[in-house]
Amino acid sequence: MESTINSVIGSGGGTFESGQEYLSRNPARLDDVVARVQLGGPDALRAAAKDARAAQREWAKVPAPVRGRVVASLGRIVEANKESLSRLVTREIGKPYAEALGEVQEIIDTCDYFLGEGRRLYGQTVPSEMPDKQLFTFRMPVGVATVITAGNFPVAVPSWYLVPALLCGNSVVWKPAEYAAASARAFAEMFWRAGVPRGVLNVVYADGESTYEGLEGALHDGNVNKVGFTGSSAVGSKVGELTGRYTQSPCLELGGKNPMIVCDDADLDLAVEGALFSGWGTAGQRCTSLGNLVVHRDIHDEFVRRLDTALRGATVGDPTGGALFGPLLDQKFADNFEKILGWIQPHHTVLGSETTGRITGSTPRAGFDGDPEAGLFYHPVLVDGVRPDDELFMQETFGPIVGVTTFENLDEAIEIADKPGYGLSAAIYTTDPANAFRFREGIGAGMLSVNNSTSGAEAHLPFGGNGKSGNGSRQSGIWVLDQFTRWQSLNWDFSGQLQKAQMDVATVEPDMDYRLPPELGGE
Repeated sequence: MESTINSVIGSGGGTFESGQEYLSRNPARLDDVVARVQLGGPDALRAAAKDARAAQREWAKVPAPVRGRVVASLGRIVEANKESLSRLVTREIGKPYAEALGEVQEIIDTCDYFLGEGRRLYGQTVPSEMPDKQLFTFRMPVGVATVITAGNFPVAVPSWYLVPALLCGNSVVWKPAEYAAASARAFAEMFWRAGVPRGVLNVVYADGESTYEGLEGALHDGNVNKVGFTGSSAVGSKVGELTGRYTQSPCLELGGKNPMIVCDDADLDLAVEGALFSGWGTAGQRCTSLGNLVVHRDIHDEFVRRLDTALRGATVGDPTGGALFGPLLDQKFADNFEKILGWIQPHHTVLGSETTGRITGSTPRAGFDGDPEAGLFYHPVLVDGVRPDDELFMQETFGPIVGVTTFENLDEAIEIADKPGYGLSAAIYTTDPANAFRFREGIGAGMLSVNNSTSGAEAHLPFGGNGKSGNGSRQSGIWVLDQFTRWQSLNWDFSGQLQKAQMDVATVEPDMDYRLPPELGGE
């Protein structure tokens, strides 16, 4: 069953169509059209921001604890629809159903966390340096937030933006990925049913070019106060440049080339399990997916042998079953992965499956679950012998491929791990606490794991990266409140006269020449 989806703009649900249609297909069964998406032109996002500006003023007047109750209701509605929404996610982007359930649970966890923040948007009472005067600070909503998200986590990652932004009294223009349009629309419906007015949450479907042009226009109009972007580092850099022209600091959650260091004292079976999940789960299509394995030379051969065995034994295929991973998200990602496979060089050793490339009847994979010809299924690839100056080592791959290189000491491993210049997630496997702390102090990533995978952040920890992976902004937990609020200070003087700071301040003069007398121990 397919649906036709349009943008939803303003309280009346108006739309601005460009005449272009995008077919959101099930990547595990390409003949299954999930939704026909009517794309808007640049004027769609610009109009949505204008409507959101007017709606935000009224939404901000709703007391924060009441907005918290809306978030609570959203969590319960999502919980009641958990299985249905998860099945839709699996159908639309090919994510294994078990992972889709985890993604939807993350929305519930996020709501459970933020519902209480409606009663904890704390400011402070600050003592003044002058009498009869009080100082205060308040958190104020930024205004209109434009949120642009990728489709590999079509509902969980948007919740990181939308829930706190709306809780803090902002209105939102959300531009989800076209290839996850149906999942986005289903999630938006739950917001509206929970009590968020349609003009406060607007959904715009548009291609990348129209989105950028529309965002530029909305910024020029003064109708966007915050931009949240999840996507590639290349596009994130352009978004950062654009917002910088309007003296804004965006929230950028970008790509990663996430390293995992495996020390010579590591539990190898545990390290293999962590590498398998973070490297090839979701077909390597997470921003936190494992990119480079940095393995101590003394255990390299045994570790690679075990990982190769585990990868060859992993089930690939039907995402509704028990597969480690299903298809690539969309044809454009399949095309990109074909280019990445061209980065494999003669000095590399290719492991993990019978061959590389698309899984078909003529290029099968042992133990494949389902019909390989039906979808965008690819062989998992483990590449040994990768050098730190290889393109495969330096660039994000966003697909089911992981490279392996070696190190001799931990300082060298940390230097190698950081070389690509990303800084999202990193992991180390070791049984020595000293290694763990040296790793924490030396590595440049924003999120670290010890004896765990590079993927799998909890909903109440700060999420975000540095370098090519982001601009230092953080999502989730209390830290995201700084993205969607602005500090406002108030000084209230009730002395009945003008008291000037730093000038009309009483002083207490000390006797700086005092020295202890002999009877008290002085000389």
